[in-house]
Amino acid sequence: MARLAGVDIKDSRTVEYGLTGLYGVGLHTARQICEKLGVDPRSKIGDLSEEAAAKLRRLLEEEFVVEGQLRTEISLNIKRLIEIQSFRGMRHRRGLPVRGQNTKNNSRTRKGPRKTVAGKKK
Repeated sequence: MARLAGVDIKDSRTVEYGLTGLYGVGLHTARQICEKLGVDPRSKIGDLSEEAAAKLRRLLEEEFVVEGQLRTEISLNIKRLIEIQSFRGMRHRRGLPVRGQNTKNNSRTRKGPRKTVAGKKK
């Protein structure tokens, strides 16, 4: 198993799909990294030489914000929005959708399971 940015990646995965196992690296970014290093994206992680793996680690540290560093940055941004009491911060605090989605029928992911309210007797 190769260890990149604190994450174990299986040797059987291809380089481009193995890199997507890192938080903050999608398929497009993984392909850019492979192109920059001159590594075949279809080769297996286990087939990489130690030299290529070291180059990969160095590139991820220097040029990309991934894993814990990215998670910290995102959480600090959300805390800042909450602190300055912006609209988006208030939506984060209340656990509602932040980007303008309707909430009448949908948004169960953010709101959680339905809470039934008892009906009034006439």
